[in-house]
Amino acid sequence: MTAATEISATALDLLADRPLVVLTGAGVSTDSGIPDYRGPGSVNRAPMTYQEFVAGPEARQRYWARSHLGWGRMRQAEPNAGHHALARTPGVGLLITQNVDGLHERAGTPRLVALHGRIADVVCLDCRAQTSRAALHALLDELNPDFATTYAEVASRPDGDVDLDETAGFVVPACRDCEGVLKPDVVFFGENVPAPRVQRCYDAVDALAGQRGVLLVAGSSLTVMSGLRFVKRAAKAGVPVVIVNRGATRGDELAAYTVDAGTSEFLTDLADRREARGHKPAGAGL
Repeated sequence: MTAATEISATALDLLADRPLVVLTGAGVSTDSGIPDYRGPGSVNRAPMTYQEFVAGPEARQRYWARSHLGWGRMRQAEPNAGHHALARTPGVGLLITQNVDGLHERAGTPRLVALHGRIADVVCLDCRAQTSRAALHALLDELNPDFATTYAEVASRPDGDVDLDETAGFVVPACRDCEGVLKPDVVFFGENVPAPRVQRCYDAVDALAGQRGVLLVAGSSLTVMSGLRFVKRAAKAGVPVVIVNRGATRGDELAAYTVDAGTSEFLTDLADRREARGHKPAGAGL
């Protein structure tokens, strides 16, 4: 047994019998064909900030042109073995995902907080009306015929957009209710995650301390504080942290175990072990 295999086995032993909270990042979705920002081989990318998005129509035109192509591809992605494993893993008090792709929801995860929202939803920044991304996608196709076929070969990026500079002329509609600015209902860089959403996650992590529970991080480099804060909170409370990720993370020094691996196989092994040991089904409480 190699050292890496031994660490993975020891981490699985720790996770097999304890109550869990799981935090996932983009690495969980790479096996579904969605690229991540910071995994090995990833190209440095600078996603649009909220401040850029609201600065003027040209920035929004650039965002929506790229996102229109990217979401047309992302919505075709299917949950992979890791998503399905987490959906059936018994004893998970809460799954916190930093991903906006909706794949945990489609896999049937019973208790979930989409920390950064869902790219499949759209909100008006003026009247706050929420609408379906599918409906907006169809409208953008009508307003920009042949756009998708013209740029069918451009490379996909994380968060549902593409590498594209030729966005002049792309027509972006306003809100049908108030003519306001439409934005995907996700948390951009420069925005804050809604406080009630964060508090629900904190409460789940805090509960682990009295349950001899474990925080499992899967497929996240923890580069941004949005996810790292839960690792810091768990470590401060004496809750063991296990990190499964390809490459180093900002939380490694706080972890009881770090497993340098992809997530699908590890999560499948974990679900199988917990089911074999007779834990409550994924839809039941702890």
